[in-house]
Amino acid sequence: MELKRVVVTGLGALTPIGISIEEYWKNLRNGVSGAGMITRFDASKFKTQFACELKNFNTADYFDRKEIRKHDTYAQYGLIAAEFCLKDSEINLEKTNLDRAGVIWASGIGGLDTFEKEVGDFVKGDGTPRFNPFFIPKMIADIAAGNISIKFGFRGPNFATVSACASSAHAIIDAFNYIRLGKADIFIAGGSEAAVTPSGIGGFNAMHAISTRNDDPKSASRPFDKDRDGFVLGEGAGALILEEYDHAMKRGAKIYAELVGCGLTADAYHMTAPHPDGYGAMMAMKNAIEDAGIRIEDVDHINTHGTSTPVGDIAEPKSIQSLFGEHAYKIAINSTKSMTGHLLGAAGAIEAIAAVLSVQNDFVPPTINHFTDDPEIDPKLDFTFNTGKSRELRFALSNTFGFGGHNASLLFKKFNE
Repeated sequence: MELKRVVVTGLGALTPIGISIEEYWKNLRNGVSGAGMITRFDASKFKTQFACELKNFNTADYFDRKEIRKHDTYAQYGLIAAEFCLKDSEINLEKTNLDRAGVIWASGIGGLDTFEKEVGDFVKGDGTPRFNPFFIPKMIADIAAGNISIKFGFRGPNFATVSACASSAHAIIDAFNYIRLGKADIFIAGGSEAAVTPSGIGGFNAMHAISTRNDDPKSASRPFDKDRDGFVLGEGAGALILEEYDHAMKRGAKIYAELVGCGLTADAYHMTAPHPDGYGAMMAMKNAIEDAGIRIEDVDHINTHGTSTPVGDIAEPKSIQSLFGEHAYKIAINSTKSMTGHLLGAAGAIEAIAAVLSVQNDFVPPTINHFTDDPEIDPKLDFTFNTGKSRELRFALSNTFGFGGHNASLLFKKFNE
């Protein structure tokens, strides 16, 4: 069968460097760090006392008190980003076949804040079980997908993807496949995460996974830098409207970019560490390129997973060199996590948005906070350190990899009718 074309017709983002697409893109271009001292709770006794929290954001601006009580923070972020995205797409719900409109929404952890508070209150109490009746539905990782579909009446495929930090990339891939197989016309796809909590920070501290650079939070996320010491935890959400090409053209939609390929693999190596040679990452990119039917020489840009961890930031450049050979030196590489921090299950979505906007605007945002070259990383690779650059972009890859060895790669193309 002939596969349908899939285009991006709407974007929505809540990120530590912008709670609108316009603000997010402006701060990506300008290399703004979203890191700062934690305000959610007293983090003074933790090894890490900073994170990339949402700025100038209040859920009461979007929900009444009753609604806030019903939704965990991660689900609130998801509902808001989805609404931004749908508004941006200018889809007329009254003229849309909602039986062919779906929602695939991701979270790597789900309602951590709810779980922590409910269990904490029980432990501190007298042993009498007094749980919020919304405890379970607030906590589960699929509820954001369900709530988004309820809010907008989308009656097509509806579920959640959970694959740690690759979760929202997998959500986008699933939506892509449903549309190109002709099983739906429209999807809201993406993910949200709200893990800046005591157990979130404490848990990642115990793993030695996050930076402890408390004296200089804004420069703590240092992808590919010799002195990186872990990622910076972020929070927020990213949403994309994926739409079948003919459906989008018929309604006169604006089109940001075309999604043309995807790759999914497993490292089958270690619970938390990537394959040291980046084999799974390499195969994910290779599969995406082959899926799109293009040559490796056609790829102009890679938004890397680039978390600022000691091991991961060595494996991914190896995977790029292994696949692309000499062409690797002609690719503009970056890590937007240097600015946003790591949004875990929402990372794939906000980074896919960054890749889409890069292709649309022919601009590669910088990888900020680079001070010292790592001798284990080839300095001839173009990491777009510290300053963004304008260049023609036809095809861009967006990589996300998760604990458990989950690898996902998305390939976007500049839109041409």
